[in-house]
Amino acid sequence: MSVRDVYQKIEPRMKKTIEAFQHEIASIRTGKATTTLLDRIKVEAYGQQMPLKQVGNVGVLDVHTLMVQIWDKSMVAATEKAIRDANLGLNPAADGQNIRVSIPPLTEERRKEFVKLTKKFGEDSKISLRNLRRDMIHEIEKLEKDKAISEDDKNKGKKDADELLHKFEKQLTDLIVLKEKEIMEV
Repeated sequence: MSVRDVYQKIEPRMKKTIEAFQHEIASIRTGKATTTLLDRIKVEAYGQQMPLKQVGNVGVLDVHTLMVQIWDKSMVAATEKAIRDANLGLNPAADGQNIRVSIPPLTEERRKEFVKLTKKFGEDSKISLRNLRRDMIHEIEKLEKDKAISEDDKNKGKKDADELLHKFEKQLTDLIVLKEKEIMEV
């Protein structure tokens, strides 16, 4: 195993951390309708908890309204209840087999809470990235100890680990700033 192998093993894991962060913040409300708002909602269906996407189609009707088309008429009430109980501040209204979900404008206080939540998710992701960097350095040091690489290779590998960390931390910071701007936009 070489330093390059270690690098190629850690880099995809760092990318996955960024993707997980993006998925996490996609469900944070911004005052605009987006289907990802309802991604985490589970509906009591057929005796088990099912993701909302498995009960019906979720679409954007306009900037402030989501539409959920339920496939099974008997699931409308359970779906409506699940959306209401999801603690997102949404009030769904059933209309036949469709459920309209109006996205109310966010208060200033709620916007600030969502910014804090975004920063918390960001910090958790940065910790994950730093742990991956630590793992990379640990593997590189082990390679040097086992005489598989030279001390110069070890030092270059540590430098590469730092550069990789900074690259992904910058991406994360840019995503946080973008999401904050989106949340605070009235």
